[in-house]
Amino acid sequence: VHLTDAEKAAVTGLWGKVKVDEYGGEALGRLLVVYPWTQRFFEHFGDLSNADAIMHNPKVLAHGKKVLSSFGDGLNHLDNLKGTFAQLSELHCDKLHVDPENFRLLGNVLVVVLARHFHEEFTPDVQAAFQKVVTGVANALAHKYH
Repeated sequence: VHLTDAEKAAVTGLWGKVKVDEYGGEALGRLLVVYPWTQRFFEHFGDLSNADAIMHNPKVLAHGKKVLSSFGDGLNHLDNLKGTFAQLSELHCDKLHVDPENFRLLGNVLVVVLARHFHEEFTPDVQAAFQKVVTGVANALAHKYH
């Protein structure tokens, strides 16, 4: 992902304020609510019967935290996202058979979550920088797909 110095500063500056354990669960939960077909990959998580059940499901919250932690690690390797996410790409492709479009959807949902929590701080320029990053991460995660 090519970011200007200002974009990198904006992304890393805001990311330092992100509550990964809270926002990760919210992002994954919103993905499952807004795009219900993504739930098929999480059927073993228990009750996903409605928005409230999903948003309070401990397994959704825990996995969301894990996902967002991994995303945060990627921010330290913006110049090598494909390498950083190679193993996760392989896992999601070969073992889990996740539709790579879901990575793009989750990235877009993450942008919504960040906008929700950071209001005025999440300016159009900051959003544009984050959109570049989530697109880069989604592309890296889709890299191992045939």
